[in-house]
Amino acid sequence: MKRLVDVAVAALGLVALMPLMVLIAAAIWSEDRRCPLFLGKRVGRDGVQFPMVKFRTMVPDAWKSGVNSTATGDARITRFGRLLRRTKLDEISQLWNVLTGDMSLVGPRPQVAAEVALYTATELKILHARPGVTDLASIVFSDESEILAGADDPDLLYNQVIRPWKSRLALAWSERSNLAWDLLILGCTIAGAFSRDYALAGVAWILTVWGADPMLIRVARRREPLVAWPPPGGTDILPAYPRSYRTTLHVCSTGTENDTSARILR
Repeated sequence: MKRLVDVAVAALGLVALMPLMVLIAAAIWSEDRRCPLFLGKRVGRDGVQFPMVKFRTMVPDAWKSGVNSTATGDARITRFGRLLRRTKLDEISQLWNVLTGDMSLVGPRPQVAAEVALYTATELKILHARPGVTDLASIVFSDESEILAGADDPDLLYNQVIRPWKSRLALAWSERSNLAWDLLILGCTIAGAFSRDYALAGVAWILTVWGADPMLIRVARRREPLVAWPPPGGTDILPAYPRSYRTTLHVCSTGTENDTSARILR
């Protein structure tokens, strides 16, 4: 039933949003005459990598900077890209990934391989589920770029104050996921576009009904500053981001290192 809903909503969404997507693609292309889409390699269900389709919000080859996390004010973000990120319109192209089965409407947000390499044994359980376009963490940390703004090392700060809670939210969902809860999470996501406070209250209510850890519920309300915390299954806060992990491949079109992934859009 979940897959049936995914396919139906993704297909209808792609048809209904096609005029808007064409306009977005044209606006991105007009800025630098480069491909408006990119395929970002992400780790999906059971650890299988797939090309996640997004509208490009950064300058071409931004991945070569070696920074995996993005903060507000990041010089790599284009002028139109700032608008897309603020409105989350860069994500609507992922309906294609839902249609092809790489993603679901609701599920843990897919990460780059460098981030998954840091997962504890407990966090690896997240990969048992198909990743999603939205989830509880997407609502709670919709201001992720603002949290990371001004950080000397956005990747490190992400892993210290965001990842531990994101992973706990994903694990809480995976233990209780069903179609009814997924529809409620979709509702909270839509509500977040109009009222962040209302959306956060919805997430806190869901976690309370699930009997989640009180600390996680407090974090989900976002009324207090975020604190560094060990990831689920870990005992230590990440002290430094491994230099060797600062590589993420984003390929847009044809004849490049990821030609097989690029062909999915043709």
